[in-house]
Amino acid sequence: MPECQLDRDAVVAATQEAAALAFASWRDGAAPDTKVWEKSKDNPVSDIDIAVDALLTKRLQAILPEAAWLSEETIDDPSRLDARLLWLVDPIDGTRDYVRGRSGWCVSVALVADGLPVFAVMAAPAQDKIWVAASGEGVTCNGTLLSGSIRQDFAGARVPADDLPRVDSDLVTVDKPNSIAMRMTMVACDRADLVATLRWGNEWDIAAAHLVAQEAGGIVTDALGQTITYNKRAPLDFGLICCAPGIHKAAVERLSERAARILSSA
Repeated sequence: MPECQLDRDAVVAATQEAAALAFASWRDGAAPDTKVWEKSKDNPVSDIDIAVDALLTKRLQAILPEAAWLSEETIDDPSRLDARLLWLVDPIDGTRDYVRGRSGWCVSVALVADGLPVFAVMAAPAQDKIWVAASGEGVTCNGTLLSGSIRQDFAGARVPADDLPRVDSDLVTVDKPNSIAMRMTMVACDRADLVATLRWGNEWDIAAAHLVAQEAGGIVTDALGQTITYNKRAPLDFGLICCAPGIHKAAVERLSERAARILSSA
């Protein structure tokens, strides 16, 4: 943990308050009770995303005023690059599930120190779950200490996906929430063995879930197997691998050719 006085209970309470705000407008199996529009093609946002962002900005900055701020729904302030501490927030990760009345969304809050997540809270009120992780201290879900996937064999690994390409036919699909952070918690909860993507992703999507998965014993890297750090000038990383330690090498090898083709064509 960073050398600062962090009121962890206050961070948890703020995240729960934000989750309750979002949950109040969510409708099971139906559109939410709020305005929804598209920021870009297939990238929905709602009034609730904005309201949750505003609430968390107020609460978290009051808890730790010296921390800078980076959120999906806030204009980036380059002064964050000079800060040792950073709040890294996704007000609603999995907005597509939120606006479709599905439960695979969450409020995601991470405190980053010197480029690494050190405290994280994720709340998924539609599933009645909250994860709390602290660097070097483990992670809990609803107060129960987690131990993640320990799978050793790549073949047969459980992957949250709607379907898989033919080259991955030796893997097994399990239910997939829209939220990438929620998929990562599945590795932490031993309900999946591998989460992998081959697209550029934002830091706020994964920072909290990175710590959750890591503290449950998982490995989190980019698609090339490289360490992910946070608070970069361009807060993006190419792809993601979140998995049991025993299959990380095989996952990198499986993705390497496809990753190289994507990067060479960019």
